[in-house]
Amino acid sequence: MPEWIILFYPLNFFSAYILYIYIYNRRKQIGFHLGMNIAMVAAGGMALGTGIISINLYPLYFLETTLFAVVIGSITGILFGNLFDYQTLLTGYINGLMMGIMAPMVGAAASEGILFLIMIEVFIISCFFILASSAYKS
Repeated sequence: MPEWIILFYPLNFFSAYILYIYIYNRRKQIGFHLGMNIAMVAAGGMALGTGIISINLYPLYFLETTLFAVVIGSITGILFGNLFDYQTLLTGYINGLMMGIMAPMVGAAASEGILFLIMIEVFIISCFFILASSAYKS
């Protein structure tokens, strides 16, 4: 596995940070349904990206990569869900937790698949752009 895939970590965290700042400024104009979708997509995307990158970088450390993905997904779900209300926080947390558990399994099934990893990263970044555009329209 090429070592340059570690650059996807800062790309994911930076894009989530930009999305968080953008959503934070518009949180009073966003409804609860869209807020719940934002929390779920952000938490799931960060957990999915982190878990797949981690299992491809460290293929024999299943427990550590799973815990890392669970922690990142849960924290992201809590942060994005906290922008709206408690129910959204709980939904974002649970979605981040579940995606964090599942992501290393997906990454292990598609091991050594650099094209798959790039496709997942494009999917995550495009989901963040869709969230930003839907928050703009609300």
